[in-house]
Amino acid sequence: MSAGAELVVEGLTIRFGGLTAVDGIAFEVRSGEVLSLIGPNGAGKTTAFNAITGYIEPAAGEIRYRGARLNGLEPHAIAALGVVRTFQKTSVFTGQSVHDNVAIGLHLRSRQRPLAILFGLPSVAREEKELAREVAQILRFVGLEARADQIAASLPYGELRLLEVAVALAARPKLLLLDEPVSGMNPVETASFMKLLNEIRALGITVLLVEHDMKMVMGVSDRIVCLNHGRIIASGTPAEIQRNPEVIRAYLGERFLHKA
Repeated sequence: MSAGAELVVEGLTIRFGGLTAVDGIAFEVRSGEVLSLIGPNGAGKTTAFNAITGYIEPAAGEIRYRGARLNGLEPHAIAALGVVRTFQKTSVFTGQSVHDNVAIGLHLRSRQRPLAILFGLPSVAREEKELAREVAQILRFVGLEARADQIAASLPYGELRLLEVAVALAARPKLLLLDEPVSGMNPVETASFMKLLNEIRALGITVLLVEHDMKMVMGVSDRIVCLNHGRIIASGTPAEIQRNPEVIRAYLGERFLHKA
């Protein structure tokens, strides 16, 4: 492990029956950086995310965050350590308001005991005001303040993705895992999200990104790890990855030769 590494993945192997989806991969995410995992569909990117965040138990390997072993921990326990994720498909409560979606995330951090809430003690009211202020701050940060009272289901798709990020930020992540956050966004929305990602990074939040939009990946990443068939085939800076013949054959060429 190098100095400054927050997340260390060593020999990670994940199997589904006789299929090996992730085959002994190893990488680290350094404090303050944006590291992107790229590769064709089925390469093992989201599967690795699921193992890191406790949704899948690895067959082998070790995952450590700031020295703490994550193997065997439940997702909520991993999130409590500061490792928070979004999903490929939006996972917000579409029947609730934008404000309430973020508030639900904040209430998971509530310090109040059930009896205090039952009897309406002043401390409960004070905390509710604090939480309401924080909801407003988070929505302002992601650009959804004007949508606070709208039902989440009424938002256009790009704003639903922003709401999911807002809910993740409510958990106060130290390491934020974003799984295809600009999937389905138009170029203007994607450019806006790239700006937001730089602002998230400026807060001191480290980012692990899975994304197929190569313009975004190359524009925001410090380093990139490319997977194919569950194995790492290359890692390096964006410039190095764009020149790597194996990455071009396995992924970049597959996507961009047709456009050329």
